[in-house]
Amino acid sequence: MVLFGFLVLVLIFLFVGVTESVFEAIGFSRSEFAVILALTFIGSFINIPLRSVMSTVPMAGFQEVKIFWVTYRVPQMFQRRVTSLVTINFGGAVVPILVSAYLVVTHPSLAADIIVATTITSIVIHFMARKVKGVGIVTPAFLPPIAAAIVSIFIHPGAGAAVIAYVCGSMGALIGADLSNLRGITKLGAPVVSIGGAGTFDGVFLTGIIAVIIVSLI
Repeated sequence: MVLFGFLVLVLIFLFVGVTESVFEAIGFSRSEFAVILALTFIGSFINIPLRSVMSTVPMAGFQEVKIFWVTYRVPQMFQRRVTSLVTINFGGAVVPILVSAYLVVTHPSLAADIIVATTITSIVIHFMARKVKGVGIVTPAFLPPIAAAIVSIFIHPGAGAAVIAYVCGSMGALIGADLSNLRGITKLGAPVVSIGGAGTFDGVFLTGIIAVIIVSLI
């Protein structure tokens, strides 16, 4: 248990070290990085309610019928009213949105390339995303950041590719996976629909970070 705890601690410090270099690559100081990381970690536990949506979901069940002292289970389909609470995760959605907006404002020359890259990445991630009943929207772990990195390098091969990679990666995951599939999410029967998901380690945040790492390595 002690060795396992030590391994987890090392991995945490390694993750922090990697993300620190990534944030410095897109123009943030150490203090700014610390604030962003703290808000992301704390905000991952905060889901801000937006609205409740009622939907009718088909469910499978059984009806017991007794005939001559024998009980038969007859399968039946019935409609069930389900309430889904739509929320937005502070660490997994609000923080990346604010960081992306700041990068767009501070890099106005990259605004057009960011819009094009985000549009392409959103479309690609939308086709990667899958709706799972009772769970919500699921996307592959590493395909979205790889797509964001390739798109950013192709559109703007240069120093600004890291900035484009973060914005199109995080916003592309948010738009392509969550927002574009939000209309039919209530049919999945998920009790809570969280835009931005689980926060810090959610696809929205990690896609932007991993995309910048890939661009930096290339």
